Amino acid sequence: MLILFLGNAYATSAPRIEVLTVNSAINPPIAEYIHLGLDSAKKNQATAVILQLDTPGGLDKSMRSIIKDILNSPVPVITYVAPQGARAASAGTFILYASHIAAMAPGTNLGAASPISLAPTKSSDKAKQDTSNKKVTADATAYITSLAELRQRNEQFAIQAVENAKSITAKQALKNNVINYIAPNINNLLKQINGSQVKLTNKTITLNTSNAQLVYYQADWRVKLLAIITEPSIAYILLIIGLYGLLFEFFHPGVILPGVIGALALITALYALQMLPISYAGLALVILGIIFFVSEIFVPSFGALGIGGTLAFIFGSIMLMDTHIPMYGIPWQLIALMTVINGLVLGSLIFLVLKARKRPKQSGSTILIGHQATVIARNPDNSYWILIHGERWRAYSQSDLKIKQIVTVKAINGLQLEVES
Repeated sequence: MLILFLGNAYATSAPRIEVLTVNSAINPPIAEYIHLGLDSAKKNQATAVILQLDTPGGLDKSMRSIIKDILNSPVPVITYVAPQGARAASAGTFILYASHIAAMAPGTNLGAASPISLAPTKSSDKAKQDTSNKKVTADATAYITSLAELRQRNEQFAIQAVENAKSITAKQALKNNVINYIAPNINNLLKQINGSQVKLTNKTITLNTSNAQLVYYQADWRVKLLAIITEPSIAYILLIIGLYGLLFEFFHPGVILPGVIGALALITALYALQMLPISYAGLALVILGIIFFVSEIFVPSFGALGIGGTLAFIFGSIMLMDTHIPMYGIPWQLIALMTVINGLVLGSLIFLVLKARKRPKQSGSTILIGHQATVIARNPDNSYWILIHGERWRAYSQSDLKIKQIVTVKAINGLQLEVES
């Protein structure tokens, strides 16, 4: 709301509050979106930023990047778990604890913040795996405890959320000093926090949210593109398109288009995969499976390469993503579909190869036998020049031939053709 004083060239504007909306897993594009949103709030001198959150969790690296931005933000960050039915699980709990003000809508929950290692050790080395898990859990516990101390919130629940995956409702969170407010909507939340004091890095401010102007910050095209290509299913499809495109170009040099599409798709897929919790063993199996598929066409393995490629592709696809992290698994329906498509491609190529082998030869001198030719000249030694397939050949015959007579090639002897009328 803008208030104008017409008597003098003077204007004052209502407090500006920028609203960021996150309703997906915490990943690099979301971290980038929040970083840009906080920068926008700083440049526009916003009174506060509301981060409306609904997430099942996500990647530790992206979560820590977001928390760093919140802790160092000169603009107060109000994390609001909404709408009703939303949750701030796992990484969302850490973000909520890091925020200057924490609020939830009725019917929401938070917690279940137990860390999951992205690179688990082999099950055969149980002691090493247990040690690794303990280190990850201890680190996460210390991290969320430090956030609870900084914001003066319930440390006991923070520890239980990490060590025992405990989860609580909005009412329980307010009662146990995990959050500051419960509000059914943003307008109600702004009324409640008006006049609240917020401690920033180097100062304490009093929030003025009366008649605030809400500005919803939208992600730019780059963040939207990153969000699309880093979706596990999209990255998986791009990987397969890239591999097939390059293999097709390798076996049929000069076609160009499949190679260009394949290279672009593969580079994009690899860029996306390096941001995701992938298993390199799974990636290697997917690549090996597709190579086996294609090799079946050229190597007489009696189906061994095809069957091995199918198994490698299926196992690799299942192992490719860390399915323990929310929203980072590849749907089994997509794996089944791509396996069927691979089988159809393999079957079609084998059919074309077998069909091509049954065709008559299309090159070499032997293809001339049985074909017709035209006599164009007679030589002194009673041999002839004939024209066949646009080529001049020396020929001889057991009977006399006339110029422009149509003859049939009977045999080939060296560089001469035996013809008959």
